[in-house]
Amino acid sequence: MLTIASYDRQVEQLFDLVDRLGRAFAAAGIEYRLVGGMAVYFHVQERDPLAARLTRDIDVAVQRSDIGRVAEAVRPFGLEYRHAAGVDMLVDAGEPSVRSAVRLVFACERIRPDYLEPVPDFSSPARTAEGVLLAPVLDLLVMKLTSFRLKDQVHIKDMDGVGLITPEMEARLPAALRDRLRHVRSVE
Repeated sequence: MLTIASYDRQVEQLFDLVDRLGRAFAAAGIEYRLVGGMAVYFHVQERDPLAARLTRDIDVAVQRSDIGRVAEAVRPFGLEYRHAAGVDMLVDAGEPSVRSAVRLVFACERIRPDYLEPVPDFSSPARTAEGVLLAPVLDLLVMKLTSFRLKDQVHIKDMDGVGLITPEMEARLPAALRDRLRHVRSVE
């Protein structure tokens, strides 16, 4: 039976994981950016808390050359690095399942070979009140337009709906991504 208390526990666990990641990377001096739906959540929540949607997973961009340092840095925070089925992830050390895994993606690399754009290189991050580094909106927009799954399109609508996507950002997009943004805007 789903209860408000169980939902609250799940949300608390998600934010605890984000906090542990931020503290681990900060302590080790590892450059990173929170990306994906969780980063979208933080940006949208800043503008309109009622428009923000939580996601059940966490994605973090790091430099591939830092993967060894990442594995060492997260261990004292109860996480361990795993590479399984072609995916680099961080999982709770005591958790037998990878359902709560943090997926690692690599700056300047395509997540999939057929993607139009690589994960953007690190630019000036936004920060949560707790100091967690977020990818800027333009970088998130590029990533969401590149992967372009239904949930990515919803995230784009959420960012656009609170005014995060500016005409200047749109002008900086490659033509193929501008076309995808127009498509998202045209669908109700």
